[in-house]
Amino acid sequence: MTDSTTPGAPGERPRTVLLRRGEVHSPADPFATAMAVEGDRIAWIGSEAAADSLAPTADEVVDLDGALVTPAFTDAHVHTTATGLALTGLDLADAASLPDALARVTAHAAAHPADDVLLGQGWDATRWPERRPPTRDELDRAAGGRPLYLVRVDAHSALATTALLGRVPGITALPGYVPDGPLTGDAHHAVRRAADAALGPAQRAAAQRAALRHAASLGIGSVHECAGPEISSEEDLTALLALAAAEPGPRVHGYWASLVGGPEDAARVRALGAIGAAGDLFADGSLGSHTAHLHAPYADAPHTGTAHLSADDVAAHVTACTEAGLQAGFHAIGDAAVDAVVRGVRAAADRLGTGPVRALRHRVEHAELLGPDAVAAFADLALTASVQPGFDAAWGGPDGMYARRLGADRARALNPFAALLRAGVPLAFGSDAPVTPLGPWAAVRAAAYHRTQEHRVSVRAAFTAHTRGGWRAIGRDDGGVLVPGAPADYALWETGALVVQAPDDRVARWSTDPRSGTPGLPDLAPGEPLPTCLRTVVGGRTVYDRPNE
Repeated sequence: MTDSTTPGAPGERPRTVLLRRGEVHSPADPFATAMAVEGDRIAWIGSEAAADSLAPTADEVVDLDGALVTPAFTDAHVHTTATGLALTGLDLADAASLPDALARVTAHAAAHPADDVLLGQGWDATRWPERRPPTRDELDRAAGGRPLYLVRVDAHSALATTALLGRVPGITALPGYVPDGPLTGDAHHAVRRAADAALGPAQRAAAQRAALRHAASLGIGSVHECAGPEISSEEDLTALLALAAAEPGPRVHGYWASLVGGPEDAARVRALGAIGAAGDLFADGSLGSHTAHLHAPYADAPHTGTAHLSADDVAAHVTACTEAGLQAGFHAIGDAAVDAVVRGVRAAADRLGTGPVRALRHRVEHAELLGPDAVAAFADLALTASVQPGFDAAWGGPDGMYARRLGADRARALNPFAALLRAGVPLAFGSDAPVTPLGPWAAVRAAAYHRTQEHRVSVRAAFTAHTRGGWRAIGRDDGGVLVPGAPADYALWETGALVVQAPDDRVARWSTDPRSGTPGLPDLAPGEPLPTCLRTVVGGRTVYDRPNE
């Protein structure tokens, strides 16, 4: 394949690229084998015979050689800098045991003698035979006495060495501090800020580039950066948006998760370049760290987690954002947190009218534990459920972390994708990277083969949630689909035969008949190889080409 790099210079005729002799996944023509792009928009979808007449006038003709063309994926929940640091630094996601994790810390410290603060992430003691995190003494020895910040896989608790704690005045008096264990709440946020302060502009930019390049190599054309004062910094967000605007790569849509109380707060969010006061605006924490807010106590802890926002807080935020024309959103995982968000949004709708609230498509991130009433409220209020299928793949099932935290019966209620879809709730899929890895086809597979069968959705529905769903979540209905006039954000894939997969074997598979006109997708059955990305194009510009082997 030859490379189309620019959609056309300002004032010039838009450059035309014709792709042919492949499989084009498009509702405009389910049997399409060719596609024309003019500048940064899709101009035409059709058959090979019709492509013959377009070829002489095209600036470039790409022979797909049977490759599949799909819309580029959108990852609707990413922490870009942290993802890049995990890709380039200390990532304990696959550490097999406590001694393995400590050995990796020691090796990382030896390999980075000049780093002011050592940074790492991804540890999950629930997967280790010891079923405990390292003590502070163990961590101090592993790090050679140096400052180390080691955030848990869910990013809601962290470990820190004595040297790093010494940089945070008054740390022992902050809520969430424990003498010898993971830090949560205010103590965690204070230590995180101290660690982030040691991250220089060059190191930050390198991490962001690494994350965006990796995303592009996976066919991801857009990411939603979920920033906020309790998880990153204003400098981190503005630097990321500037880098994404200056260099070819995935589109970056930024959210800033701070409470909005009036027009000045809304103006501040916009001044940062954010498109909404949403993302990780914490109504609660996480199940893994025992901080998700539940109605009933944890199965393995004598409490119900942590509530960060009340229904009144939610109502005030949604009201102010709606009046300012700004999208609002919340991080809510536990059933008590989800209910607080629903009550708050409902109160804002009672105050302003349901129409204005629905129009802004306010978001709920994660939305893991919710019952039928909450699902119905999401649909009524047009709340977008920004969800992560990788969570169930990582922690679901009868022997997973979810079952240990909640008990098997309650854990089976988590991540009810099918119920949300049946109710008409808009779904946008993401990874929460680095919590779970970037990998859209793996996420589509995880949703189609959910560990709880009644929560499974079709591959087609999951694919839509990971493509068009992300565009709709930012208020755009023109992207994430290959039709004339849509943005030219697409990916080329090497894959096997295309099929149409239903959620489970009880569903009649009428749509496998070619006469149904349903576009096929790769076979994502467990054990089948996932598609390989050959090229990713954003706005008509190539941002990734697979290297020749």
